[in-house]
Amino acid sequence: MSLTRKRIAIFASGSGTNAEEILAYFNRHSTIQVVLLLSNNPSAFALARADKYNVPTKVFTKAQFKDSIVVLTWLQEKEVSHIVLAGFMWLVPSYLTQHYPDKIINIHPALLPKFGGKGMYGMRVHEAVKSEGENETGITIHLVNEKYDEGRILFQASCEVLEADSPRQIADKVHALEYAHYAKVIERWIND
Repeated sequence: MSLTRKRIAIFASGSGTNAEEILAYFNRHSTIQVVLLLSNNPSAFALARADKYNVPTKVFTKAQFKDSIVVLTWLQEKEVSHIVLAGFMWLVPSYLTQHYPDKIINIHPALLPKFGGKGMYGMRVHEAVKSEGENETGITIHLVNEKYDEGRILFQASCEVLEADSPRQIADKVHALEYAHYAKVIERWIND
């Protein structure tokens, strides 16, 4: 009996370090294949990372993203079954969450519900963790709905924040958690 491989698309806005971890993890995977990387940023290094793995890329404008035809057509042409956000900064429009119910996943660089919501991404999160005097932080992997960082939580992992840690050191600890866990959680989520 042959298994049909699930086909995922990655959305990324920036350098794409998490995207590359995912691309590498699923390269030649038996049940899951990355078939497309999409970005709202034509200069995102994530696009070059996808090229390295021979994964097709598409760049879209804000108008195209809000228009349910363009991006959805690209996803349907590639027969995408699941969507992975990897450093993607825009709120996902309702046409996508409705077309892919419980099939869109995101990673947040904090232990939600703390330090989530609009404008809370990247170093802003780590600076907030530091300024609030938190003694731990981590990652939250969650499903995506129509609100920033409010989808059902699938997984969390934490790390200690020392008083002497700078926001950059906090970020490094969080990145290590992202690289260690995101692709594996995606794999479990898709295969379950």
